[in-house]
Amino acid sequence: MIRLIFVILFVILFLILSSPILLVEWLLTKRNRPASELRQLRIVQWAFRVICFLSGVKLTVIGEENVPTDEAVLYIGNHRSYFDIIISYARCPRRTGYISKNNLERIPLLSNWMRRLNCLFINRENIKDSLKTILAGIENVKNDISMCIYPEGTRVHGETELDMLPFKEGSFKIAEKTGCKIVPMAITGSADIFEKHMPFIRPAKVILEYGEPIDVSLLSKEDKKKLGSYCQAIITEMLEGHRH
Repeated sequence: MIRLIFVILFVILFLILSSPILLVEWLLTKRNRPASELRQLRIVQWAFRVICFLSGVKLTVIGEENVPTDEAVLYIGNHRSYFDIIISYARCPRRTGYISKNNLERIPLLSNWMRRLNCLFINRENIKDSLKTILAGIENVKNDISMCIYPEGTRVHGETELDMLPFKEGSFKIAEKTGCKIVPMAITGSADIFEKHMPFIRPAKVILEYGEPIDVSLLSKEDKKKLGSYCQAIITEMLEGHRH
């Protein structure tokens, strides 16, 4: 329980004490938006690394050289834990927005930071609103901002990482409409930190593996039609490799 208390206290203090930074960066955004957004990303990444340290996360990263640093991409991955976002976001090399459930939009200060980082909120219960969010993600990529989405649409509570829900094909429209590369992420062990024994946070070994970037334009017509299944098969193969 002590780890959970430390994490909660740190998050509260960060959100409160960083409020002046939001104001200053809002002013600086008018002068140089990309530079300001990158600074804000680095601040949040530092906070996420502190959260991982307080939580006792022992992270192994594989294939980080596969992540392009000179172009916007679409990250996709399996999703079993709140810590998936904390762990993966802390390693994004360039401006990146995550697509999250719209219930986070109601949390003061946190939602402000998320908007500053080009994060988008999606209401999967409303098809029209979901489409608007995907279109906004497309615009972000066109403006040289990477996006990340978990195509299962929610956290999955299966027994192992291989118990995934089918990837929603609509999640991949961002790559299809912009031509950006897709970077698959396979995350193992993140649910061991919190979800498997809530409300306790316990030390855990986590593996984050990045697959080779997928260029949709080079895929066959059949694979393009079932892009979600194609990408899910790649992530499944990486997850299976973590079991050995």
